[in-house]
Amino acid sequence: MSQKYSTAVATARDYYNSDDADTFYHRVWGGEDIHIGLYESDDEPIFDASRRTVAHMGDLLGEPRPDMTVLDMGAGYGGSARYLASTFGCRVVALNLSEVENERNREKTRAHHLDKLVEVVDGSFESVPYPDQSFDIVWSQDAILHSGNRRQVVREAARLLKPGGVFIFTDPMQTDDCPEGVLEPILARIHLQTLGSPGFYREACAAEGLEEIGFEAHADQLPRHYARVLAETEAREQGLKGEISPDYLERMKKGLAHWIEGGRNGHLTWGIFRFRKPA
Repeated sequence: MSQKYSTAVATARDYYNSDDADTFYHRVWGGEDIHIGLYESDDEPIFDASRRTVAHMGDLLGEPRPDMTVLDMGAGYGGSARYLASTFGCRVVALNLSEVENERNREKTRAHHLDKLVEVVDGSFESVPYPDQSFDIVWSQDAILHSGNRRQVVREAARLLKPGGVFIFTDPMQTDDCPEGVLEPILARIHLQTLGSPGFYREACAAEGLEEIGFEAHADQLPRHYARVLAETEAREQGLKGEISPDYLERMKKGLAHWIEGGRNGHLTWGIFRFRKPA
């Protein structure tokens, strides 16, 4: 591709383009919404809890109008984009780094007859190929952590928003008082030096002139979600033989266990941030 990716984004792109990752996220994680869910019970289906996150974020926006345009930064398989388009009638640009995921997104979007409302774009949220003030809403779910330059992602969100527009996002974060070094097993697994934190995102957004509307904290949902994915992985492991390599599944189980431990120890948090660009 002609676009140059940062090292962290290129690493994430290679990972999500791999056959093992694509099969795992499509088959085990739900294949529609590959982000943290809002669970009502520990054994609830991953799809249902993850879709509840999308629906709740839509409600927090006051239900986007059909004349609004949304940018989904790190859209994955496009579940959120299709939900927004089909529920509210708004136009959505689904920007994502993985060409493999994007092709699945396009197929699903065509199958739902939403390709006139959802445009799938190959690209990085560190350099979005759209002009200033193009979007009423910038949306992102559990994607910004993959950037090695999260301030640049926030800068892009602020640049792309129209005056009065809203930046709504979730991201797995370290707590503001997280002891140094305790997240090393997680960071090594995802090839990153740091995670963001609520304080970091508040400061980064304020530096770009964005005003905080609110942060809805759901720290308990992070370990709950990863525990649910781990249980599903273990339950389906035998059936996945021949489709996903044993090494990948073993690394995934260890990685999920680290996320669960970090969340239960109070070193990780998660929730829904909303910021507004002044009119």
